[in-house]
Amino acid sequence: MALDLAIILPTLNERDNLAPLVERIEDALGPFGWEVLVVDDNSADGTSDEARRIAREDPRVRAIQRIGRRGLSSAAIEGFCATAAPFVAVMDADHQHDPKLLASMLECVRSGEADVAVASRFAEGASMEEWGRPDREKLSSLANGLARRLTGVELSDPMSGYFLLSTDRARSLVPRLSGIGFKILLDLLATSDRPLKVKDFPMNFAARRAGESKLDRAIALDFLAGLYDKSFGRIIPTRFALFGTVGALGVLVHLAILYLCLLAFGAGFTWAQAVATFGAMTFNFWLNNFLTYRDRRLTSVRKVLAGWASFIAACSVGAFANVAVASALYARGLHEVLAAMVGIGIGSVWNYALSSRFVWGRY
Repeated sequence: MALDLAIILPTLNERDNLAPLVERIEDALGPFGWEVLVVDDNSADGTSDEARRIAREDPRVRAIQRIGRRGLSSAAIEGFCATAAPFVAVMDADHQHDPKLLASMLECVRSGEADVAVASRFAEGASMEEWGRPDREKLSSLANGLARRLTGVELSDPMSGYFLLSTDRARSLVPRLSGIGFKILLDLLATSDRPLKVKDFPMNFAARRAGESKLDRAIALDFLAGLYDKSFGRIIPTRFALFGTVGALGVLVHLAILYLCLLAFGAGFTWAQAVATFGAMTFNFWLNNFLTYRDRRLTSVRKVLAGWASFIAACSVGAFANVAVASALYARGLHEVLAAMVGIGIGSVWNYALSSRFVWGRY
């Protein structure tokens, strides 16, 4: 039977979930006409090795191991471009998404009834009792409402991570997708030039079978970054906006250290500005590593220390310009806050360009 459907599984530490999920997919779709693409973000638990082990015995399974790239949305995009199947589905590998819905979702899109079939946690007949996370349920509902208001997407669960559409349609949208964060469905729907016809399929959202959730405390920022990118990303790049937001917080840190040095320790302005600049740069590195570049986050002690040193080095020229300009303006009578702010502004664009390239390896 010809290849009909590709199921993309973006994975991070899902080794123990893969083999049982492939069995469940076979039970739902039968033995032929489908393939599974495991797009793994270089998991520490050997998920890629497990995917290759399964693929040696089952040619319907393929593994894509990504080095230096992370994120569910970008993993889905790579899957769209890696398959020859005319239809493609994206679902989690943690068994929270029921493969039994795949057949009816595929028929819905193939028949033209809808452009996108979405497994919904909020459609009539859906259930999240097995999930056991009422806090996440409330947050998901709030995020859905915000997404609908800001993007005009009308469906019960625009934050769903389980959906199916034609591969040609997905690939036609790829060049304009942001690829940021976890909500690839929202990205697809908001990017399309014409409203896509969507049909919801009520889903019983289950508990994770094994491992830990890939989401962390920064997922709310991921979601907001995705909405920002769709609204304003063409004016100011999203990552620069995040970098600037972190920098704004760094300004508060800078001013706090500046006045601490001036008032508590009696330091001269130039020395106080230099110390404040160094302290703010250190603060900015840690927060950027956690938020702005969370898809490329430095985690090991060695990498964090090396990244911090690289960040300081990359920002040193900007810091020098910061201190020199601020000191010159202060010497000419400008108020210390205004002088410090001008110095900060001079160094910010330089810091973004160099740190993006040499610390986290991307613009």
